Amino acid sequence: MNPKITDFLTQHHLLSLATYHETLQCCSLFYAYDPDTVTFIVASDPKTQHGHALIHSPKVAGTVSVETTTVGKIQGIQFQGEMIQDERGKECYFKAFPYARIMNPTLWSIRIHTIKMTDNTLGFGKKLYWERS
Repeated sequence: MNPKITDFLTQHHLLSLATYHETLQCCSLFYAYDPDTVTFIVASDPKTQHGHALIHSPKVAGTVSVETTTVGKIQGIQFQGEMIQDERGKECYFKAFPYARIMNPTLWSIRIHTIKMTDNTLGFGKKLYWERS
């Protein structure tokens, strides 16, 4: 993976997630990024609308972006992946969010399949791509 993508995902902590089952759902989730498995670890109640959708269709898409009004500073990724309820990333998640441990959250893993990163700090409209092989 391009180190610019890894650095970007490691430096941020909030993603936007889209799911679909009967209706489209979108939510924001805090994440911990595991570069070894190219996975986001998130906490979410399975009773939410997006949690319910994932039971029927684990395919997801989402974004992580920098909030800026300066065109030359625009950075962000679009991703597609598969989300499963999974406790294997709990140490990674609790390292990033130690206060969450007392809430005993349900953890999920988003196994990323593709990433497209726009990084205008490298030049206007510069795109970087990654795909799981």
